[in-house]
Order: sequence, then structure tokens, then C-alpha cells
Amino acid sequence: MVRRSRDTRLPPPFLKRVWLPEDEAGTVAWPDWADADHYPFNMPLLRSGLDIRFERPVTIIVGENGSGKSTLLEAIATMAGFNEGGGAQGMAAVGQGHASGADGGALGRVFRSAWLPQVKRGWFFRAETFFSVARYLDEAGSRHADFLSASHGEGFIDFFEERLSQQGLFILDEPEAALSPQRQFDFLKILRRMQRAANCQVIMATHSPILMALPDADLWQIEPFVIQPTTVEQTAHFKLYREFMLYPHETVEAMIE
Repeated sequence: MVRRSRDTRLPPPFLKRVWLPEDEAGTVAWPDWADADHYPFNMPLLRSGLDIRFERPVTIIVGENGSGKSTLLEAIATMAGFNEGGGAQGMAAVGQGHASGADGGALGRVFRSAWLPQVKRGWFFRAETFFSVARYLDEAGSRHADFLSASHGEGFIDFFEERLSQQGLFILDEPEAALSPQRQFDFLKILRRMQRAANCQVIMATHSPILMALPDADLWQIEPFVIQPTTVEQTAHFKLYREFMLYPHETVEAMIE
């Protein structure tokens, strides 16, 4: 008989902390099978160890391409019981042959974590595997699927509306990928409802200044060797967009020449 997960009355965040184990000298204690000279174990972000503490229901992570955002989210997701390719906990809708994720999965095997309590429900959303996961749900006969009948962006919003309504841990990698600016505000409304319901934890990576501005969320910036708190106005994304909005033609000309 399948045991169903029970809701908890404890508020989010459920995942309280993620860290890399250290030896007595304070350096990362990589297991024997982990090659510290190769990716992802040689990421600059991990050079001095890693210890992330989640204090709010929604945590937003920003950083340049190649900074390690997606790998970090993949590692947290696999540590929490999600498949590297995305989906619900224990779901194998997408194999490693159809999407990246093996690197993050290897790092996730090293991570240590602290929960209160450990939740067994949620979703790991990856924009590049959305259609594979949606097709898997369709073929499995899910009553709430049919996300592929709408446009790309509408399918994303329909998916978020339906799947992000239950208690759980939701790890979202660049959910704005198919969303217009207006649709990004629709997505913010979904996140706001999740915050007010006080039964979901969200860890999200994004390049969108609109999503970065969600009230009452922790915003962290990945720099080469550290992940640290920031504000929307301090991010390179916001500064570049602001420059473009003020001087669109001049900014574009300067950036492409």
C-alpha cells in the first residue's frame, strides 16, 4: 500500500540549510569518488566551501550565465529527492540523455541538509525539459495535464497554476523562459498566493528583474567565489535594463560595437 504524504502545520521554509561537509582543517571533505579538479566540484563558488541557510519561504538566486545557478539548483533538487531532469519527487520523466543534470546530481550526493520537517512533495521545474515532462504527464493519463494544448507561455502559466498549489518544496530554474513581461507579473501573482498560503517553499533562479522584485523574498547574488544577499537595484541585470530603458538606442549601439 502506498503511503501518502501528510501535510505539516509547520510553516516554510522546510529546507533550512544546505552545506558541504568539512574536515578538521575547515576545507571541503570531498568523497573519494569526487574529482575536485573537475566540474562541478571545481566551481569557484565551492572553493571555500558552501553553507546556505534558508530563512524565508521564497529564495531567489541570480547570477551570470556560467556562475553555477542551474548546477546549484540541480544539486539541491537531487539532494531533496527529485530527478535531475525535472518533475515531482521520484518521477523519472526525463533521463540524463535528454537534459543536463548529471553534474548537479553528483554534487547533490555530497550535500548535507537540515529540514523541519522534510517534505516529500513538490516539483523541480526546468524550462528546457518542460515539454518532455508535460508529455510524460499526458501519456500517463494525468487528470490535470494537457499543458501542451496552449501556447508556450500559456502552457507554463497553466502548469504553475495547477502544480504550485499544494504544500511542498518547489525548485524553479528560470521559470520566466517562455513568459512575456505581462505573463511574468501573472507568475508573480502565483508566487504571492504561495507566500500567503504559508505552505510552500520556493527556491528559484532567474534572470528577470521583474521576478527578482517579489516582495518578502530573499534575493541572493552568485559572485565568482561567494553567494550573498543583494537587492534588485544592485544586480547587473537591473542596471543593464535601467540603462536600456533610459537610453535604448545608445545602449544597444554601445553593447554591439
